[in-house]
Amino acid sequence: QVQLVESGGGLVQAGGSLTLSCAASGFTFGSYDLSWYRQAPGKERELVATISSTGGSINYADSVKGRFTIYRDNSKKTVYLQMNSLKPEETAVYYCNARRRYYSDIWGKGILVTVSS
Repeated sequence: QVQLVESGGGLVQAGGSLTLSCAASGFTFGSYDLSWYRQAPGKERELVATISSTGGSINYADSVKGRFTIYRDNSKKTVYLQMNSLKPEETAVYYCNARRRYYSDIWGKGILVTVSS
């Protein structure tokens, strides 16, 4: 079964840290670029960070540069998002995405991160 399952969300105070994990199964993980998106209440889903299939290319949204780190472990079929110095406005559902040219996108169900002020 093709799936992505996020974990590690929860409640954290402003300024705190949290690491999200996304475990993959059912597809060739190492051939996919992996991304984290988030969607805050009443807002559109936005791209947070992307890491290429080999890990050689990484990009971040300007709003998280210097605070968030995306990394992957292809042997564990898992992608991570380390989030530091979290802000209340970053309260959102965070989604994992896998993308490969000519293939359909794969999405996780999302996990809630709540940052209290």
